[in-house]
Amino acid sequence: MAKDILIHQIVDVLEVAGFIVSERCNIRPRSFDFAARKGDILLFCKVLYNIDGLNEGTAREMKTLAQYLGGSVLVVGAKTRDQFLEDSVVYVRYDIPSLNVQTLFDYFVEEVPPLVSAAPGGLYVSIDGNVLKAARMDCSLSLGALASQLGVSRRTISKYEEGGMDASIDIVLQIEELLDVAIARSINILRSFDKKQVAQRQYSEKVPDDNILSLIHTLGYDVLPTSQAPFKAISSDNANVMLTGVSEYSSAMIKRANLMSSISEVTLTQSVFIIEGHSKLRSVDSTVLIERRELDELSDCDELDTLVHERKKKQSA
Repeated sequence: MAKDILIHQIVDVLEVAGFIVSERCNIRPRSFDFAARKGDILLFCKVLYNIDGLNEGTAREMKTLAQYLGGSVLVVGAKTRDQFLEDSVVYVRYDIPSLNVQTLFDYFVEEVPPLVSAAPGGLYVSIDGNVLKAARMDCSLSLGALASQLGVSRRTISKYEEGGMDASIDIVLQIEELLDVAIARSINILRSFDKKQVAQRQYSEKVPDDNILSLIHTLGYDVLPTSQAPFKAISSDNANVMLTGVSEYSSAMIKRANLMSSISEVTLTQSVFIIEGHSKLRSVDSTVLIERRELDELSDCDELDTLVHERKKKQSA
């Protein structure tokens, strides 16, 4: 129940900020709970009441999806261990920014980025070294003089100015009071990836173990298998990117196809389901259904692209 409330709060924040949000992924396992887009910003969001519940495998798949589709990943939660997440603080789990709903609201609605990150030992702030150095020199303070006033070493100040060390909140506040300048560097929680670059390099030459995905690969697609997403793979050629499902025709397949349609709308991709056996429909929402026997008759990715576009055209007619 607590997670359901949290998801509603997060979706409300994103919609107020102008995002379109996909339907919730209500399958298990799931690497993300929903996708959201605003202009060029694409998010894969994982919601966990306790952010320590994120595991390495889920984090890896989230980042791979973001790499392949040119998006960013976020974990939004309420607690870590036995403490509530603090406002305006970014936590990191498996290199994924993690934060609470208030911080999400401040970032996307109020356009106020967080300044504080949580790390072992406490809360820290990244310092803009150029601003610090310029302000120190304007005040005619040497490294040693500033260090003495702060009770730290000369080397510590030097590292702050080089950008090689974060500082505690107390130290940053002291520096800003002494030099009368804001030196805290804001945190960009949107760690975007070049579209497909890393994932494609990793998977384009690898033949999938699954027979149908292997066949799609043979047609000329790069195929990125998934293990926790609502779709079985992402398939792409030079013209299209397809969320790709594989299943027999069933009510569960229809439910999954509807979810894929919602996600494809947000991720700006095609959605295709390969049906093992007979299919009673040609499409479900915007997801095109293709029987395995039809796939066997195709010779290259252009023919599959043509089949998908023809079915989508008939659906919208």
